[in-house]
Amino acid sequence: MSALAPSLRLPVVGLARLTALRARPSTVLALGFVGLVVVAAVAPGVLTDRSPTAIDFPSALAAPSWSHPFGTDEVGRDLLTRVIHGARLSLGIGLGATALAMSIAIVLGFAAALAGGIVDTLITRVLEVAFAFPALLLALLLIAIFGPSATTQVIAVGIGSAPGYARMVRGQVLNVRQAGYIEAAAALGHGRWTVIRRHLFPNAMRPLVAVVTLGVGQSIVWASSLAFLGLGIAPPNPEWGALLDAGRLYITTSWWLEILPGLVIVVFAVSVTTLGRTLQRRLEGAGR
Repeated sequence: MSALAPSLRLPVVGLARLTALRARPSTVLALGFVGLVVVAAVAPGVLTDRSPTAIDFPSALAAPSWSHPFGTDEVGRDLLTRVIHGARLSLGIGLGATALAMSIAIVLGFAAALAGGIVDTLITRVLEVAFAFPALLLALLLIAIFGPSATTQVIAVGIGSAPGYARMVRGQVLNVRQAGYIEAAAALGHGRWTVIRRHLFPNAMRPLVAVVTLGVGQSIVWASSLAFLGLGIAPPNPEWGALLDAGRLYITTSWWLEILPGLVIVVFAVSVTTLGRTLQRRLEGAGR
């Protein structure tokens, strides 16, 4: 066993920590809601047997009731069913945008931190300019070029989020590369790429796992905001932001079309944030 092993071993969550995790009501509720959304995204038929596109004009704009817990829209479609089926699109956009943002961030952050000198200065300046550039203007530019779609939302939100993540990655790499076990690994004769792959990358990225979790919720909120402004997926797709866009026309007469999908977005974002903060605390505690 190498002497480096204690420093490089991934944290193991013991029974006591798992018990504490389960005992925290906010975390349990957040985990339950996020799990429900994941089920809705993967297997919506488990939660509802209705079609999200089934039209029923006699039931149009019906208020929330036992038969329609979220009410119905202007053509009688069950709103809860549409929210459930829209989870796949919304969660897919959130995960895709976060994955794109982190991929860009890892490349730029590691390049800046490891290369140093003029490369670091150039990348840092580019990130500062990009960070100051309004994400909405970037989204408008991309949508003007490619048209509104889920792919455009993923690209717009992903690129808009990347500068902030890249700065965090750069900071983490600069911090970890000064650690004693990195220098020890190099002194033992490990190659540069071996040190990066085995030691630098996992230890630099470990604290950012929680940030990625938070980023999924943020990406969904951003994508929903774009859709609300008419810059996302067009109706009748039941993406959550598209539901907000369709419901705003009836906000004064049929409040549930706007309020309830918006509430789902807010609760999901808060739930993901809660889980991210909990994960962050666990990782920080394990690293001490």
